[in-house]
Amino acid sequence: MTTASMEMAILQVINYMHERLDQDLTTDDLARTARFSKFHFSRMFREVTGVSPGRFLSALRIQEAKRLLVGTGRSVADISAQVGYSSVGTFSSRFKECVGLSPSRFRELDGDFRSVSPQPARSSASGTAPSFSVHGRIVLPGDRPLGQVFVGLFPGPIPQGSPVQCTIMDGPGPFELHDVEPGTWYLMAASVPYGSPSVLAGRGRGGPQDLSVGRYGPISVRPGVLLMPADVVLRPASPLDPPVLIAVPGSSTEAMSGAVRRRHAPAGIGGRMARASAAAL
Repeated sequence: MTTASMEMAILQVINYMHERLDQDLTTDDLARTARFSKFHFSRMFREVTGVSPGRFLSALRIQEAKRLLVGTGRSVADISAQVGYSSVGTFSSRFKECVGLSPSRFRELDGDFRSVSPQPARSSASGTAPSFSVHGRIVLPGDRPLGQVFVGLFPGPIPQGSPVQCTIMDGPGPFELHDVEPGTWYLMAASVPYGSPSVLAGRGRGGPQDLSVGRYGPISVRPGVLLMPADVVLRPASPLDPPVLIAVPGSSTEAMSGAVRRRHAPAGIGGRMARASAAAL
């Protein structure tokens, strides 16, 4: 089976997910839609998207909830049911875990995280655990609109919850993430053009057309392992990409000042950088 035909089959399943977010879909249901065995479908879905069908579906539910919260006046309970949750409490907990704010607070801010104060960067409980740096270069092809670039490390391939570390750059170029604790992490980079809204909540399927994204990983960070540069070439966001559940900051200097603490990059690293928690994104 060619890569193109695999992607078309998976895209058909993703469209099926979108149309039935309120239903209790199983992997068997999705495999039948793709006309593959459950085992072959699950393997193919992960190969194309980087995540399991269940995790992708869960991310789509939260993405749609974000859109409904800022784009409609429906109650949180109604939205919870519309995206497939039978319990408002479970939905609210899951939403806050993925996005960084409760559904009501997200709506109160109209999906704009710029007024949320940053939280301290996470650190080890003992304060003595070894830490490392992850570095690389973000490349934005000339046919993509220029904008600030968010770079973050996450525990899983879906960018959700608090990043392990993150930075915001004035544009593409070299980056370095400091104080990274040992573990296995996934790097996600996203760029929204200057002047675009800061939030991805109300953009519908696949995100805005001018959103550029890139991923790298898994990255194994541990003593004795030489970390190669995590170079990422950004590309247009695709419906096959797992949804970005945190909000990517706006591009204006005024918007950024309320969302992150600026600091100058160390020698050899270009551009202004800032470390922020997901609650500030």
